[in-house]
Amino acid sequence: MESQLRAVIRQKIIDAQAAPMPLLTRRDVWLPAVPGKATAVIGMRRAGKTSLLWQILADKHAKGTSREGLLYFSFEDERLADMRVEDLDVLVESFYQLNPAWRDARRATFFLDEIQLVQGWERFARRLLDSENIDLFLSGSSARLLSREVATSMRGRAMEAIVFPFGFREILRHAGREPTESTDRLAKADRSQLDKDLHDYLSHGGFPEAQGLDTRNRIELLRTYVDVVLLRDVVERHNLSQPQVLHWMVRQLLANAAGSFSINKFHTDLKSRGVSVGKDTLHSYLAHLEDAFLLSSLDLATDSERRRQVNPRKVYPVDTGLMALFERSGKANVGHALETAVFHELQRRGAQVNYVRTTAGYEVDFYARGLDGVECLIQVCADLDSADTLAREVRALQDAAITWPSASLKIITLNSPKADMARTGIQLHLAGNWLLTP
Repeated sequence: MESQLRAVIRQKIIDAQAAPMPLLTRRDVWLPAVPGKATAVIGMRRAGKTSLLWQILADKHAKGTSREGLLYFSFEDERLADMRVEDLDVLVESFYQLNPAWRDARRATFFLDEIQLVQGWERFARRLLDSENIDLFLSGSSARLLSREVATSMRGRAMEAIVFPFGFREILRHAGREPTESTDRLAKADRSQLDKDLHDYLSHGGFPEAQGLDTRNRIELLRTYVDVVLLRDVVERHNLSQPQVLHWMVRQLLANAAGSFSINKFHTDLKSRGVSVGKDTLHSYLAHLEDAFLLSSLDLATDSERRRQVNPRKVYPVDTGLMALFERSGKANVGHALETAVFHELQRRGAQVNYVRTTAGYEVDFYARGLDGVECLIQVCADLDSADTLAREVRALQDAAITWPSASLKIITLNSPKADMARTGIQLHLAGNWLLTP
């Protein structure tokens, strides 16, 4: 048995190092660079974690590292089903037997995909960092180990690189239409194409596998993504006793994307239906969904912990394409989809994000604080043609500015209003331009 395992591992190493580089759409993912730390590539299932590992491998090769010093190894292989943590040493020894010049003298890079399938892998990974001259990249998600736990299981020895579904720029790149110049210099035909691409992105989302599919196939594919996350990453992983409650929660959250969600209100609704479930259980369900990257929730922007606790949270799906799965009206909500896209772009840029409710009762979609400390208040509105709508958005921003005087004020929209914005102190951004800003 051991000799068979050794032969499989050896052959996988040989095959991986001989395989041609896959042709993949380049991802814009921030990668940490801290000596002595592994990089844990995490994110929702099917968002593109394995593709990112290959992209990093290809980049290292392009910068001069030969294939002999680069190992991609996937543990998602039925021949490795009985692999134990002590067998992982066979991987290291086989690699250096095949590439002896790389041991100690040169720095190799290991890309270990679905490593969590080997129970106890954490001890091996930490020892690998201490005993071998390597850079280490890890990725994985399964019922036994959620993506985010790849990082936490390393006990401070790993940093996260989060992979989201395609952003708008990546969607254009995937289609071969990424702008090569500033968007304000686009010809009319190119601007029209950009606008169409943005509307398609807001409707179809950014999961790589879903691109180019017809509506029925796309919806069914995305539905399987949600089902697998709920079953394997939440129900099985946490041994939930009331999975139907979880499904009701997900249906409400995805059908009301970018809306407010109150555990207390949801609990009251369930109670009225005769469903007995504790509030703490509902809080844990929401946390499990966030841990699985199916959605994200925003707290109110406040220094008061009590206000943060008692106010509803705003909830956003990981991808706008998921909104159609539970949309009851049959009509796409472009405004909520645009708000979701803006939120995820702020996440990609590393901003700290909350929402705002002023003392006068106005709500601002986002208070964002960048890594450089720069603050901004952002309203997202698909259509500003109505004078009343524009006045409402302006009034909310100006009221919030009283509390956050250092924040710049922005409105992100799909179309330019006819009114003059110069006197309001508010910057107007067309969504396509803003989403493509570096």
